[in-house]
Amino acid sequence: MSSKRPASPPASPASAGQEPPPGPRPRRIAVAAALTGLEGVVVAGFGLYSLVLLFTQDADLTQGLTLAVTVLALAVLPLVAARGLWLRRRWSRGPSMIVQLMALPVGWQMAQNGGPWTLGGVVIALVGLAVLGCLVNPTATEALGIGPREG
Repeated sequence: MSSKRPASPPASPASAGQEPPPGPRPRRIAVAAALTGLEGVVVAGFGLYSLVLLFTQDADLTQGLTLAVTVLALAVLPLVAARGLWLRRRWSRGPSMIVQLMALPVGWQMAQNGGPWTLGGVVIALVGLAVLGCLVNPTATEALGIGPREG
């Protein structure tokens, strides 16, 4: 009497996350993708701005180039996550949530600085909360092919 498990079928493209689940894209996923992409564009814009400042002002080349390259590299994560959300890839939820969790303390710190930074900080924090709210919603998780864990 052996208790062999039946062989599991090979992973299909759908189960490997290659194909989105059937049905239309929920609005929550579209909003999360758009806001995450917007965050990536803003960060990339800051990186490009830093690069322009490097060549137009008398600045330390090493420090300025390091800042610009670092910020441009950081812009990749939200841009890739936004594309994955738009295409409804299940892997994209985690990177997008990480971006939002990193944005919350940034927004808080900016809001604490006062002046024109306050509005920017509030906007960053609200966008982060909105995207997190969209991504933890059961409709969104289902649309990304993320179901309840089997126990």
